Order: sequence, then structure tokens, then C-alpha cells
Amino acid sequence: MKKLEDYVRSIPDFPEEGIIFRDVTSVLQDAQGLHLAIDTMQELIKDLDYDVVAGAESRGFIFGAPIAYNNRKPFVLIRKKGKLPCETVERSYDLEYGQAVIEMHKDSIRQGQKVLIVDDLIATGGTTRAMIELVESLGGIVAGVVVLMELAGLKGREKLDGYRLDSAICYPGK
Repeated sequence: MKKLEDYVRSIPDFPEEGIIFRDVTSVLQDAQGLHLAIDTMQELIKDLDYDVVAGAESRGFIFGAPIAYNNRKPFVLIRKKGKLPCETVERSYDLEYGQAVIEMHKDSIRQGQKVLIVDDLIATGGTTRAMIELVESLGGIVAGVVVLMELAGLKGREKLDGYRLDSAICYPGK
């Protein structure tokens, strides 16, 4: 039986020399790989108590929605600025060159709800930290974060200040 890592295509020197790009599309386009990814992520958080699943655009939707569905939990969207139709809260975060802004509907999390954040990847931790701040700004409690892949060499875990982070695959380098 293949391991989850076997489904991830690694592309050397992309987007620049010295970087190994971990391509999630190779997991998604293989039925067994996708099934294994979702099952593995669910197994990592089986002991976690949460009320709501929140996923980041766009690959967080892919992994978060099935986890929410399988566990009979609601699913909340975290999107790029300007994509949600109702009143929102937003957070900006730093990118390698510039900034980005994500937002959630103001009514998507109720005071005291325990939230599981799902995404495909944690690298530098900027997006993850912004998602945590969004949830907490609405009165939610971040129960944990689960990702398919962690690029440990980029030290994103350090930006989570003691929040629980589970990763299905952890790569030591960039």
C-alpha cells in the first residue's frame, strides 16, 4: 500500500532554484491519494473536540468540507478579500512580496464555538496565523489546526503560539 507521501509530486527548483515545490494536485487527482489524505487528516484529529470546521480558500475547502461532512459539523469559508457577499471581518498577513487579506462572514462563528482550521499546507505560518485571528475576533476558540503538509524548514509552527497543529506529512526543508 502506498504512503501518503508517495502521492505528493516534488518538483525541484520551482518557483526558484533551491526550492522543492510539494504539489498537492498529484494527491487530489488520484482517488486513492485523496481518500488517504482525508482519512489521515481525520485520524490526526479524532480526539479533538470541535463544533465547526473552517477552511481556507481554496484547498482548505477541498480537505475541510469532507472532514466537516464526515463528522456532521458545519463548514465555514475563509476567503480572499471581496469574495463573500455579507458583512465580513478581515485580517491581512505578509507574503514574500507584499500582503494579502482574508475574510470570513461576521455571522459564521458564534461566541464560544470551538473551531478546527483546515488547510493544505503550512509554510511560513502567515495565513494560518491570520485564520486564527479571524476566528478569535468572532469569539471562537481555536481547537486546533490540521494540514496535509507542513514545510518545517520555514518555521510556520513557531507563529502558532502553542496552538495545536497536526500535519499529515512533515517535510524538513523548504
